[in-house]
Amino acid sequence: MAKPKLLITRKLRGDVEARAARDYDVMLNPDDKVFSTDELVAACRKVDAVLPCHSEHFSAEVIDAIGPGLRIIANHSVGTDHVDLAAAKAAGVVVTNTPDVLSDATAEIAILCMLGAARRGAEGDAMVRSGQWNFWSPAFMVGRQVTGKRFGVLGMGRVGQVTADRARGFGMEVHYHNRSRLPAHLEKGAVFHDTLESLLAVSDVLSLHCPATAQNKGIINADTLALLPDRAIIVNTARGALIDEDALVAALRSGKLFAAGLDVFQTEPGGNPALSALPNVFMLPHIGSATEETRDAMGFRALDNLDAFFAGQEPGDRVA
Repeated sequence: MAKPKLLITRKLRGDVEARAARDYDVMLNPDDKVFSTDELVAACRKVDAVLPCHSEHFSAEVIDAIGPGLRIIANHSVGTDHVDLAAAKAAGVVVTNTPDVLSDATAEIAILCMLGAARRGAEGDAMVRSGQWNFWSPAFMVGRQVTGKRFGVLGMGRVGQVTADRARGFGMEVHYHNRSRLPAHLEKGAVFHDTLESLLAVSDVLSLHCPATAQNKGIINADTLALLPDRAIIVNTARGALIDEDALVAALRSGKLFAAGLDVFQTEPGGNPALSALPNVFMLPHIGSATEETRDAMGFRALDNLDAFFAGQEPGDRVA
């Protein structure tokens, strides 16, 4: 029996690619190049399945152009905002993701972004690296302490819950807003807010963990930023589309926000030059899940979904 044909759009960890090559007629991308839209369509027309990352966009037009041969999109990501789920469902294409396995790694990055922003990590690193550290006094490089502060979580899903656990280690008081309140054993004493406005009002640190749905895009904007306490810190390890970056720049310049810690941006790769120019922004290049352990787990989870699908079973992580 012929093996299903599988396209892996980006270079993955060695053990993941080896397993894929064992079980599938696999098309790899050893040079890790980014597919153009035309290249993505052409490659997907040749296979039964594709294992993409968030860097490949499956719009309704792309799905239509690929045609009927593609049977499943097994994402190497939790987020699925790069796939038009309604169009995939209408075309009979199954879509899966990789939840759970990246929660710890992403939570670590959220805490790194919080601390980097609060303790002026970008400024300090640049100063030492450039040889400009030639002064010290009690007033030198004074940042904000997070211990005991109020930690607001927007989106208390898997990653939000783990990040909240990490924040509790700093003695922070956890507040959250979610579509629905969590049961007590998951809430762990966190304060639920039934409106976004109520959460923002008490968030000394606001950490974003909600999906970039049509309703959530630009949810952090001039109006919502104004509701935060003065000199708050905002952290985003979810999706860049959640923040109106022009409004964020204005709030950082004005002093309304003390700082921001960002792992994601509206434009990726590349980021935002206006944000890069600000000293009170701690930035990372979308590496929330970039650990050896998590990258392996994500790849294996995507392959588990493919294995189930081609065995005639329901994939465990089906989203469309």
